[in-house]
Amino acid sequence: MARTNPALSRAAADNGVDLGQNRTTETPSSAVLDEMFNAPSGVSGRLTLDDVIIKTGITFAFTVIGAVIGWNLTPSMPWLVWVGMLLGAGLSFANIFMKKINPLLVIAYAFFQGIFLGGISYFYNEQAIAGNYPGIVQQAVIGTFVAFAVMLVLYKTGIIKVSARSRKIFMIALVSYAVIGFASLIAALFGVGGGWGFYGVGTFGLVFCALGVGLAAYSLVNDFEIISQVIRHGAPERESWRLAFGLMMTLIWLYLEILRLLAIMNRR
Repeated sequence: MARTNPALSRAAADNGVDLGQNRTTETPSSAVLDEMFNAPSGVSGRLTLDDVIIKTGITFAFTVIGAVIGWNLTPSMPWLVWVGMLLGAGLSFANIFMKKINPLLVIAYAFFQGIFLGGISYFYNEQAIAGNYPGIVQQAVIGTFVAFAVMLVLYKTGIIKVSARSRKIFMIALVSYAVIGFASLIAALFGVGGGWGFYGVGTFGLVFCALGVGLAAYSLVNDFEIISQVIRHGAPERESWRLAFGLMMTLIWLYLEILRLLAIMNRR
């Protein structure tokens, strides 16, 4: 069973990284990280941190392009958001289970997920304007970048470390959150929490939503650890696309959790 991000777990398994070791994983020192970053890209076809950063930047750019399109077309084509969601979900499974990663499918995933994000953000924004609390989309974007930067610093400085035990605890919490989240979705269909499901049920809803943000943020630390291990194990350069895809999955999840938390807090 994958102990964290399924795309990154696949990259780890394919490149001989054992995520189930029962010991605290040693966080790379600043010198090691600098060496990984400064290594020339494409030498002997081996993966470098530079490769991952470049591919992540490309993936992020196509997500932004899709988001702009989704935001602007959703008012006249509200069904587009669901098209983006379904195509993005389908492409995510394709990228997770494909033995050899396809860059075009990663880019297509980013683009269609961007359309979904732009559309769903538009809906949240309209609701926020109607409730006289505009600006939550901008706040969610800033919050996502801040969370990413903070978790990266905490990981790089060794303040937060990843171990087999912490992965198990994270997995248990994540599965529990997913189960309750699914039950919340069913409850929302029956009007519980004013259509928000368990998220709209008083203090519990806020705590539950904050838990989602925390899990998504902590998932970034797991992602950073897997990426550094895959690089150290001498993975081929093409794996940079799988790593970029996995990291983008976590960032999208984090953004949606922050956006929902802000909407619920302002609504209250």
